[in-house]
Amino acid sequence: MQRKTEEVEIRIEFEKEEIDVSTGDDILDHMLETLFFYMDEKVRIKAEWDLRHHLWEDMGILLGKALKEKIEGEDIQRFGKAVMPMDDALILVSIDISRVYINLDIDYDLGEEGFDLAVVSEFLNGLSRNLSATIHVKQFSGVNGHHVTEALFKALGVAISQAISPSEELKSTKGIL
Repeated sequence: MQRKTEEVEIRIEFEKEEIDVSTGDDILDHMLETLFFYMDEKVRIKAEWDLRHHLWEDMGILLGKALKEKIEGEDIQRFGKAVMPMDDALILVSIDISRVYINLDIDYDLGEEGFDLAVVSEFLNGLSRNLSATIHVKQFSGVNGHHVTEALFKALGVAISQAISPSEELKSTKGIL
């Protein structure tokens, strides 16, 4: 799947033999490699972009669309959750693939070059809107920007993997998502 605008050009391909991420942003590459490792998904991602903000936002948009296409017409577990520690950080991510909502409750005192809450927020907003997912992120502890962000992406990978896994029935009392 591809997203091409005046600001970015991104391609995501699933079902590859390895995780191969090359966006030109070392932090995003690291976070996406982490995300897909914990999702147990092999992908190839390539990107060209003008502003870092656009890259992170559009990556969330495209990933949401790609995951939505991947599960279209399938009965899925719908819900996923994970609590992930990483050194000083402890992060909870809970996801419900049904409707759009984002609750992002993270912060850190020790910024590290390249770790920016604004772009993480844009990524998650784009993902939520385009996957039609409610995503709650809660930080219980952590002061290091790298640790908080990486624990978030690990937990997000586990939660998404659970939520998109096959189910023998549609997980909805309404009969639709």
